[in-house]
Amino acid sequence: MFYPTELPALETTDLDLALVRKYAVPGPRYTSYPPATRFSDDLAALDVGKALADDNAPAGRATPLSLYVHVPFCASRCWYCGCNTIITRHAEMADRYLDDLEREIELTVRQIDPERRVEQLHLGGGTPTFLSPSQLVRLHQMLRMSFVFSGEAEISVEIDPRTLTPGHRHALAMMGVNRASLGVQDTQLAVQQAIHRVQPQEMNRRAVEALRSIGVRSINLDLIYGLPRQTVATLEATLDDVAALAPDRLSVFSYAHVPWVKPAQRIFDQRGQLPSPEEKLAQFAALRRRLLAAGYEDIGLDHFARPGDELAKARRAGSLHRNFQGYSTHAGASLYGFGLSAISQTRDTYRQNVKTLAAYREALSAGRLPVERGYRLSPEDHRRRRLVMDIMCQRRLDFARLRTEAGIDVPADYAPELASMGELENDGLVRVTSTGVEVLPKGEPLLRVIAMRFDAASAPGAKRHALAV
Repeated sequence: MFYPTELPALETTDLDLALVRKYAVPGPRYTSYPPATRFSDDLAALDVGKALADDNAPAGRATPLSLYVHVPFCASRCWYCGCNTIITRHAEMADRYLDDLEREIELTVRQIDPERRVEQLHLGGGTPTFLSPSQLVRLHQMLRMSFVFSGEAEISVEIDPRTLTPGHRHALAMMGVNRASLGVQDTQLAVQQAIHRVQPQEMNRRAVEALRSIGVRSINLDLIYGLPRQTVATLEATLDDVAALAPDRLSVFSYAHVPWVKPAQRIFDQRGQLPSPEEKLAQFAALRRRLLAAGYEDIGLDHFARPGDELAKARRAGSLHRNFQGYSTHAGASLYGFGLSAISQTRDTYRQNVKTLAAYREALSAGRLPVERGYRLSPEDHRRRRLVMDIMCQRRLDFARLRTEAGIDVPADYAPELASMGELENDGLVRVTSTGVEVLPKGEPLLRVIAMRFDAASAPGAKRHALAV
């Protein structure tokens, strides 16, 4: 397997920055369609009981399960973060939270066919490694006692290298963790100080080595561009550090500046350290160019993977999937989320848990699943979801296949949407023919902009999203 020890210098970029600039408009990330901004608190219309019953009816019992557990705790606040977190240094809070999770799992499992197999488990946060080693093992045992896991199940966990101890390494090995995602963001001290997350590169190196020593077969690193005090030069230095760690995957996120949602981000406005839109575009170009030159494949949006990684194989095979954790190889699984703000997805519904501990515990004490809002898809939503996800995952619409598999006559049913793609076609982002729509190389960095053409709610005035680039 090719592991570069040094990323090539930035010379040219394949990106047409004028086009990226033109289409850098607010838009959803399409971890779902409709996106979470369309979720409603009308729980009667959602009918959680019916959603679970439908998902576990005889016709759906062969559908595998994907489990997500949200661990909201962090010992300190990273100022850029947009996640649902609880900042505390009181480790005992996690014990009570595990009690809560156990109750939520019990309430859910009663309504799930016990023979269904778990093919994927993901622990996210917050900081899952905020949990002590014994707490992690308790959580895993709780899940193993409640669900039947496939022998080849993917067990993944998000890790903050600042909190990873030898005890955590042993606990993760006992849990059978085979995939891990490490929050790195940036390796340069000035940037780390600006975002309130100091994390030396040596700490990253030790974490990667520890995970590989217990058999973790795929390691992802999270990076962010557009952070305060970042420049193209500092990002190149970060990429040199990343190359030394040889990750299998990279998630390269555009910093989403949403101070109306996350007030902590206002400090960046006060200090005036955020890069300009032009500087951020240059950073995006540098990151993408160097990762592609280093042998990583562009999976889509902000994901990159080595050619031998399962994510890259799935993209080439046309089996790539997208859910609330991003791109995935587990298409067709029902997603059951546990914990604060966790999102579940069955064929016809999305449902999201409450976001505060008080509301979470109140619901569980009353014997209710802690669902706060959600969405029940209409037949038209199903059709549009297929179109949006085919663009996001397959980078094309195959009209014949869509007609055969989903009963969608795209030229007849979505003529206005196809007509609206004229500008995209003229700019070389897509090719529209009588047989389908193909995303061209210039359009690959703008997948969600293309997908928005089939989004019924993408008209001006819709809820604000972060910029598409």
